[in-house]
Amino acid sequence: MQIVTYMAYNILKLNIEDEIAVVTISRPQAMNALNSEFFTEMNRLLDDVAPADIKAMIITGDGKAFAAGADIAEMVSLDATAGYLWSKTGHDTFNRIENLPYPVIAAVNGFALGGGCELALSCDIRIASTYAKFGQPEVNLGLIPGYAGTQRLPRLIGLSNAMFLLMTADMINAEEAYRIGLVQKVTEPDKLLPDAMALARKIISKGPKAIRTIKEVTRKGMLTDFTGGSEIESKAFGNSFGNGESGEGMRAFLEKRNPKW
Repeated sequence: MQIVTYMAYNILKLNIEDEIAVVTISRPQAMNALNSEFFTEMNRLLDDVAPADIKAMIITGDGKAFAAGADIAEMVSLDATAGYLWSKTGHDTFNRIENLPYPVIAAVNGFALGGGCELALSCDIRIASTYAKFGQPEVNLGLIPGYAGTQRLPRLIGLSNAMFLLMTADMINAEEAYRIGLVQKVTEPDKLLPDAMALARKIISKGPKAIRTIKEVTRKGMLTDFTGGSEIESKAFGNSFGNGESGEGMRAFLEKRNPKW
């Protein structure tokens, strides 16, 4: 097992263990609220961590929160132009996370509210501690979500469930989040990171090119109609026969051995 710890960030912690990057938001005095420094560091981290170095990423929080929203103290003086740019920064950063060529798992340890919930939404899979709480409380402040919560949430849990959370600002627990499909697994707090690591290891044990293609094709298909998405899938399926990986996988199956990726 190889563990590498990076010390180049103020708000973020980065450990790479067996080609799995664990990113921890560490601003516990502010419940890991997302400020401009967070976005600067997250983008720098994404630049620093090349796809060749890792096969999966886990994002989690330090202390009692995953991320308890955007930093209201930094937002309170924004005007319309600055508010637009603030939103675009969040969109651009979370789009980068969503479009990474490897799976990204949110390990939600506590409060994931507002921008913190939107960060979790940009990940491919969400695992929650029994202590986790989710919500989009922006309407309590006379605001709307600014980091694509109005777009990702209904795509993940359906229009009516999304409208309920967005309009009521209700905070839901991990079990309710699991029931509506917002998270894929609920676990005990001390098992959260081990379970996230086990899931990441399970995924990266599969064909690496197939995993990358699954992510790309599925996300592209979500943005088009069924016919268009099916065509994207068929082309990618055909291309998978020419990349060498599928040949090894099918031969290994027929020979009753583990594939050598």
